[in-house]
Amino acid sequence: MGSRARRQTGIERRDFLKGCAAAGIGALAGAASHGFLYERLHVGVTRASLSASGWAEGLAGLRIGFLTDLHRSENVSREISARAVDLLMQERPDLIVLGGDYVTLADPKYVEPAAEVLSGLSAPAGVFAVLGNHDDDHDMAAALNAVDITVLRDARTQIRVRGERLDLVGIRYWTHGIEDIAKLLRGASPNVALLAHSPSRLTEAAELAIPVVISGHTHGGQIVLPGIGPIAARRFPVVAGTGHRENTSIFVSRGVGTVYLPVRLNCPPEVVVLTIQPVPVA
Repeated sequence: MGSRARRQTGIERRDFLKGCAAAGIGALAGAASHGFLYERLHVGVTRASLSASGWAEGLAGLRIGFLTDLHRSENVSREISARAVDLLMQERPDLIVLGGDYVTLADPKYVEPAAEVLSGLSAPAGVFAVLGNHDDDHDMAAALNAVDITVLRDARTQIRVRGERLDLVGIRYWTHGIEDIAKLLRGASPNVALLAHSPSRLTEAAELAIPVVISGHTHGGQIVLPGIGPIAARRFPVVAGTGHRENTSIFVSRGVGTVYLPVRLNCPPEVVVLTIQPVPVA
């Protein structure tokens, strides 16, 4: 090959690499634009089954509505939250639970507005909530209680569904000791669901043989890159959807809002309806 041909080949190679780089930048820009302008704004409904080890057969088919991580802020409007509430109410669940992070960075400007939009939630067995790491422990709890949403802060409540006893245990994000969770289980029925903002609590739940855990916090990763996955959420035992450890089942929701970056990529917002399927203890 002559020098002229080599120079031409080198130029073609550089042009090709520049073209690939430009295409890559364009693809990223397009994906970010889609994630900002479309994907983060379109809340959907996810319907899933969750096995409950040792739960009473009378609770088979129990439908639990789950909404989490609203993250009301200047980037997450009332309209997005209201859409999530409307979608969940259309599903007519037997029970509704909320998973925390109703605002971002405990911004007091959005505490009451976040609670106000959630006041549209109702269910035959009630509406119960835990707080997340972005929520003020006092003000957010007070705002939710004011709209008849029961906030469980290291507490257990007992309700009756179809004549069966159901124990809901809600823990604070900052509660670390397994012994603190164990105390809440004393006297509980086999029909126990743990409401925990972070799915990291799966470890303690499995050790304590809690049948069901319902969590948020991860946003499903919020930005999920093809072939790479949700980089920001890899440290969690379950990033999104269902998971199991021993006799404990968990569901982790992608949530509704966004945090830090107002973008979702390959990770649309959701409200969830879980249908409980009791199974014998393994």
